Amino acid sequence: MRVVVALGGNALLRREERPDAAVQLANIRAAVSVLAPLASEHELVITHGNGPQVGVLALQSAADRSLTSPYPFDVLGAETQGMIGYWLLQSLQNALPGRQVCALLNQTLVSAADPAFTDPAKFVGPVYDRTEAECLAAERGWTVKQDGGHWRRVVPSPRPQRVVETRLIRLLLASGAIAVCAGGGGVPVIRDGRGELTGVEAVVDKDLTAALLAEALDADALLLLTDVPHVSLHYGTPGAERIGQTTPSALRAQQFPAGSMGPKVDAVCRFVELTGGMAAIGALEDAQAILDGAAGTVVTPGGPTAIPATTEHRP
Repeated sequence: MRVVVALGGNALLRREERPDAAVQLANIRAAVSVLAPLASEHELVITHGNGPQVGVLALQSAADRSLTSPYPFDVLGAETQGMIGYWLLQSLQNALPGRQVCALLNQTLVSAADPAFTDPAKFVGPVYDRTEAECLAAERGWTVKQDGGHWRRVVPSPRPQRVVETRLIRLLLASGAIAVCAGGGGVPVIRDGRGELTGVEAVVDKDLTAALLAEALDADALLLLTDVPHVSLHYGTPGAERIGQTTPSALRAQQFPAGSMGPKVDAVCRFVELTGGMAAIGALEDAQAILDGAAGTVVTPGGPTAIPATTEHRP
């Protein structure tokens, strides 16, 4: 099958962990130990989050007194694509000797009129308690919102319209390569009045971009791998209920937090609705079991049925 895997930023840098390079590299090597067997059996496209990482770079840039102004988020997004892409590229090459792997720097086209620019909702950076978050917001002009039991900075997250380099990714897959791409949802760009691409101050949700890319690549399956084992109703309460196999309509009938699980649910539902394929949300370590329909929250057009069989591939 052609499988698009989206690695959550929190799966690569777990909550409460220090954002040291060595910590992240160790997590990526653990992730690759799970992904390498999938790559041996399927055509694999890997995307990844960058919320924790881009937040760290934003803090460093804001504190750098040699700069007239901090680096914009499109530039920081490109930096994280290069950093995480490098770690994934090297780890995959070491795990799969002789296999061609390419890490691409990608742009994602968004609309300049997207309402997200006036309602920031994408979590970036480390977690804080409420008092510290509110102090930082006042000091640095941030917008902060609650993320579970913590507080984090939020930035605009416009809806992705197109991955600019989609044709190039298709060429890589046709050559048999593993493609690492669209990291952090892609570098957000718009077309200006002259029709030229230009970056914007935002972070694109990587799960929505992964769904868009999976659709454009005619993927058979979309896996959103994160630090939770499945989608739950009433998450974080004693009455939490696991959602196993389900349909887009059943999942859309429920309410999920806009800044965390909401975009993931939207992404898997959209992919299944538009392609008739299979999509799932679950823990990174359960990737193979999720693909087999034995773990995670699996979304198919008909609900609790057999997972779609392997199909003949389009180039």
